[in-house]
Amino acid sequence: MAKTKEQKKIIITDLGQQMKEQKSVVMVDFSGVDSKSFFKLRDDLKDQGCSLRVVKKTLVTKMLESTKQPALAQKIEEFKGQMALAFGIADEVAPAKLCWNFGKTNKKFKILGAMLGNDFYSNTQVTALAQLPSKQQLLGQLVGTLQAPISGLVNVLQGNLRGLVNVVDAISKK
Repeated sequence: MAKTKEQKKIIITDLGQQMKEQKSVVMVDFSGVDSKSFFKLRDDLKDQGCSLRVVKKTLVTKMLESTKQPALAQKIEEFKGQMALAFGIADEVAPAKLCWNFGKTNKKFKILGAMLGNDFYSNTQVTALAQLPSKQQLLGQLVGTLQAPISGLVNVLQGNLRGLVNVVDAISKK
């Protein structure tokens, strides 16, 4: 059923408000994806503190034009197929990572681009972002890197003690 102009204005206003509150928005084309898989993606996004919303491109374009972002609106007009928006509420990278992983198993699912703040990122940039390690993995690597010199020092100091213990042990066995 077609929406009235009033309903469309409400959707545009709501979408604009939702875009302001998000850390990132990943735009995807879900043409040809079966509904069961698509609902699983929606559930996976929800589990990671993200959300997914199917929107008409014309409404997104009008919302961007009303928020004085005509360059982004023009890029969205160039997209083909059905569009959904994956919103990153808690983490900027989570929707890109989940959509990228979903796209590996569903060949008809495509990442079109993303918006982080007022900046637009292309499909390839979003894919590169999705392939980065998670925040927890990066923090673990940082801790390991900071801990490595200390561990090395402890091993060097223990080496002298081990050598002394081995010498004393060898003398006691004679």
